[in-house]
Amino acid sequence: MGNPRTVGILIFDDVEVLDFCGPFEVFSVAGKPDQDGDDDKLFRAIAIAEEDRIINCRGGLLVQPHYTIANHPDLDIVVVPGGKGTRRERYNRNLLDWITLQDQKIELLTSVCTGSFLLAEAGKLDGLSATTHWASVDSMRETYESISMQADTRFVDQGRIITSAGISAGIDMSLHVVSRLHGQDTAAWTARRMEYDWSPE
Repeated sequence: MGNPRTVGILIFDDVEVLDFCGPFEVFSVAGKPDQDGDDDKLFRAIAIAEEDRIINCRGGLLVQPHYTIANHPDLDIVVVPGGKGTRRERYNRNLLDWITLQDQKIELLTSVCTGSFLLAEAGKLDGLSATTHWASVDSMRETYESISMQADTRFVDQGRIITSAGISAGIDMSLHVVSRLHGQDTAAWTARRMEYDWSPE
């Protein structure tokens, strides 16, 4: 077993809880039936914030990030979640610059829900197809005319960049990533361990 891929999940105040916890769960438990234990981990999921402080998530859940955008280890995959906080953070130059920097290094850049607005503001979705929470599709289409917005889909895979629809769709997107990198059987087993009803797209 080689080194696990490191998945950096961005968190910020007013982030939607399942947007980041869903992918965190998928990547934390991802494995095959014959694998057990930390030595067989396929991914290492970590939470990253702009500052080293408690993050006040949607609904009042308090979360301590593992790292900040200034001190985290090298990443292979980035997940940018959504939530009310994206209305503010999409204009946060520190986070947009961080996304741009990571995009030059990582294997996959992904978003969940309205996290796609941060990717759009960073210019990462120009000329691509993308999706977001159903309630924000029209707004995103009007704001970013160069992006081909796709409604009524759980996620949109554009190669290195994958965007998902709202909240629980981040689980489907993450299982899709597991399937892409380690095979559909591994993703199916991961979903079974989670007792999640997953249908490959």
